[in-house]
Amino acid sequence: MPVILFGQSYFLRFDSKLWKAMQPYPPLGVLYAASYLRSKGFDVALFDAMLAESTAEWTKALGEVKPEYAVLYEDNFNYLSKMCLLRMREAVFEMIGAARETGCTVIIAGADASDNSGEFLSKGADFVIVGEGEQTLHELLLCLDGRDSRRPNEIPGVVSRERRVPCVPREIIRELDALPFPAWDLVDWKRYRQIWKERHGYYSINMVTTRGCPYHCNWCAKPIWGQRYHSRSPENVVQEMAFLRDRFHPDHIWFVDDIFGLKRGWIEDFSRLVVEHGVRTPFKCLLRTDLVNDTVARALAAAGCEMVWLGAESGAQRVLEAMDKGTTVEDTYRATHLLHAAGIRVAYFLQFGYPGEDWEEIRLTFKMVRENMPDDIGVSVSYPLPGTRFYESVTLGSRRNWVDSDDLALLFQGRFCPDFYRVLHRVLHKEYRARRVWREWKKGHWASPVPVLKLGSLVFDRLALRRLRMQR
Repeated sequence: MPVILFGQSYFLRFDSKLWKAMQPYPPLGVLYAASYLRSKGFDVALFDAMLAESTAEWTKALGEVKPEYAVLYEDNFNYLSKMCLLRMREAVFEMIGAARETGCTVIIAGADASDNSGEFLSKGADFVIVGEGEQTLHELLLCLDGRDSRRPNEIPGVVSRERRVPCVPREIIRELDALPFPAWDLVDWKRYRQIWKERHGYYSINMVTTRGCPYHCNWCAKPIWGQRYHSRSPENVVQEMAFLRDRFHPDHIWFVDDIFGLKRGWIEDFSRLVVEHGVRTPFKCLLRTDLVNDTVARALAAAGCEMVWLGAESGAQRVLEAMDKGTTVEDTYRATHLLHAAGIRVAYFLQFGYPGEDWEEIRLTFKMVRENMPDDIGVSVSYPLPGTRFYESVTLGSRRNWVDSDDLALLFQGRFCPDFYRVLHRVLHKEYRARRVWREWKKGHWASPVPVLKLGSLVFDRLALRRLRMQR
């Protein structure tokens, strides 16, 4: 049986902001693909780029494993992989070259490759998998191994230099319970545990319960699952939680779903089973604001939920409607209140710079943050990705991707200049942190004073923001 070396190009080391935060998770999508292939009888190995120092470690792994097939399979559950960051694209091109030098067949899968297959083929990839990868990869390998009479280009979802578009699209997997659990044994989980314990005092593991999203936010790229959405059963998820508890003893779980527990009654059933099977573990997840009600909030709390990240995006209703978000600002206020009442911390995803957003609408987002005071915020700039209506509606410059997650470049002509949004990002974060500390002071908690220099820098940034606003 041929040996398959799986890898991916998200190197935490190449993203300085997230390297500093140091909250690493193994590449879950790769672990699913490796597990699936192993269940079909293939011999698999893993190169985990997450904690690697450079692509030189990939070259070393190629020499040690001596694979017949090098499969660079990007993690579709890592939102940063969907962003197609240039530093990671450079890394995968280097990895393709290194694999080609060993003489093995190079197969690529992931969001960036699905959108830009020609570029990956031109860099030396033999095949690119467009869309969901497990079944396509299995059939392609059977074909290349002579156990499938079809030609590679006849397999749904496969493109090559001979055929640049798939013969037919690949149907997605609907029965997620039928998939084997991720190949956790391939991960150096002891190293992950050590890093988490040393940096944060607890050990967190990632899980996923769904694939896809049925909503229509016009800035959200969906190159793998499109508008389709399928869910594992609560029973299957709880079984995996029990496996992880017994084998790896996590202190915390991050459910990386685009939307956790969308199906009606799923969260309530999940909560009940978690308690019945004694696998209650603190976790965080992502939810839409309009899906939170009192029943959901209480069930999440009973299941162990410590934090919910909400896709708030903006405090201006007109901006939400322009995004086709399908939620209201009132939904954000209500969801925050209900989750806090249930003892669950709340965090907001926010973005600035969406076409047409003006200064008054930016101020409404600041107002929403001040009034609700979420427990954390993640602030970004609207980022056009291929395949979205947003991407098609704006005029892009010569740059079409960020270098890393801290880039924050406005890649299209916005209401304000690009530097305005970088300063805006700093102002909101500094004001938010100052308000949180002030709130703690009022409660009598004096352990975290705000240095005068930091307050001074907030004033300085506010003045800079005003100057940049006048330059539009």
